[in-house]
Amino acid sequence: MNILLIGSGGREHALAWKLAQSPLTDSLFAAPGNPGIAEHAELVVLDAGDHAAVVAFCKAKTIGLVVIGPEGPLVDGLADSLRAADVPAFGPGKLAAQLEGSKGFTKDLCALHNIPTAAFSRHDNAASARVSVGAFGYPVVIKADGLAAGKGVVIAENETEALAAIDAMFDGAHGIAGTEIVIEEFLTGEEASLFALTDGTTVVAFGSAQDHKRVGEGDIGPNTGGMGAYSPASVLTPALEAEAMRQIIEPTVTAMREAGMPFVGVLYAGLMLTPDGPKLIEYNARFGDPETQVLMPRFEGDLTALLLAVATGSLATAPSLLFCEKAALTVVIAARGYPGVPEKGGKIDGLAQAGKRGSVVFHAGTSASEAGLIATGGRVLAVTALGLNVTDAKRSAYTAIDCIDFPTGFYRRDIGWREVQRELAAT
Repeated sequence: MNILLIGSGGREHALAWKLAQSPLTDSLFAAPGNPGIAEHAELVVLDAGDHAAVVAFCKAKTIGLVVIGPEGPLVDGLADSLRAADVPAFGPGKLAAQLEGSKGFTKDLCALHNIPTAAFSRHDNAASARVSVGAFGYPVVIKADGLAAGKGVVIAENETEALAAIDAMFDGAHGIAGTEIVIEEFLTGEEASLFALTDGTTVVAFGSAQDHKRVGEGDIGPNTGGMGAYSPASVLTPALEAEAMRQIIEPTVTAMREAGMPFVGVLYAGLMLTPDGPKLIEYNARFGDPETQVLMPRFEGDLTALLLAVATGSLATAPSLLFCEKAALTVVIAARGYPGVPEKGGKIDGLAQAGKRGSVVFHAGTSASEAGLIATGGRVLAVTALGLNVTDAKRSAYTAIDCIDFPTGFYRRDIGWREVQRELAAT
C-alpha cells in the first residue's frame, strides 16, 4: 500500500518511523516532511491547503491511506475532501475537528452531555469577559477559543494577570484564534493524556502519557507546545483510565456520531485527575506532540494496519493493541527564544552519536543546508529512549542528548520528574 503522511514535525517523524516498519507499507510519501522523515519517506512538495492538489496526487500515486498529522489541515476539512474522492483518510472531518478547533464547542458539548469538565463561560468581547472573570476565583484559566499552536492558554494568578490576558487575546495576541475566549475554573490535581482511536463507532484506548507544558524546569514559565513527555502515565491507573473512557471519551464519540459529525481518527484527551475523578481539560483531534514520540516506540503492533482500520470503519475487527512493558521518555530540544521568537539557523551536530546510545532522535524544526543540519523552528528535536522504568528511560535520553552539539538550543533537565520521584519513593 502507498501512504501519504501530511506534516513536518516531530509527531510526523515518529509516525513515519513507525509506518515504515509495517509490511503493508510499500511507498511512504510525506508532505512536506523534514530531514528526519526523509530517512523513511519520499518528501513531496504539496500544499495541504490545496485539497484538489492533494487528491490529484493521491490518485496519481494510488495512495491507499492518507495520515493527517497536524491540526490545521483537519480543521480545514482535508479529510472530508479526501473521503469525497474515495481516498481513505485517518483524521476527523471539519465538523468533528471542532473538538480541537473550538474550545467553546467542546465545552458546550460537555455541558449538554454531562461530560466532566471545569466550569466555564464563553465570551466574544473583552467587556463581558472582564466582568465575568472574577466569579471563578484565582487562579483562573483563560483560553483562546481557536488554534493557537499550544500557546493560547494563560493561567492567571490574580485579577491583574487575568485582565491583561483577556485584553491581549482580544487585541490579537493569537490572531483569529482569540476572537472568542473561554474562561475556566482552575482545576487541581495531576494532568495526564489519554489517547483513543475511533472509527466513529468503535472506540479503543491507545495509551497514556504525561506532557510537560511549561518552558522552565520545575514547571515554571510560559506554556509551550510541550518540552517533553513520558509514557505510560502511572497516575492514570487502569481504573481511572476506564472511568475516563466511560464518562468522557465514549460519550463524546457517541454524541458526535448522533449529531451527524462522526469522529474518525485519534481523540486525545487532556485530563485533570481531580479528587472527584478525571475531568476533561481539552481535546486534541490528532496525536500529541511530543506524546507521539513516546507512544510509537512503545507500540508493538502494525500501525499501518491499525490506522487503515480506523479510516475504513473496521476498527472492531482490528487486532488487539499491544504496547511493550517498558517506559519511554522524550526530551524536546528547543531553539533559544522559544516559546517566543526562536533563534533560527543554529547548526546541529552529533545526531549519529546520539542514536548509537540507544535513543531515537525525532526531527521537528530542522532543515538541511549547505552547512549541514540547522534549526528552523521553535521545537527542534525530540530525543526518545526506552527503559525498564521512567528513571531508566530518562537516564538514557539525557545520555544521548549529551552527544548532541546544538549551541543555540536548550532543554529541560527534569522531564519525568514526578514519576521519577514516585519510583524513588517506591524503592
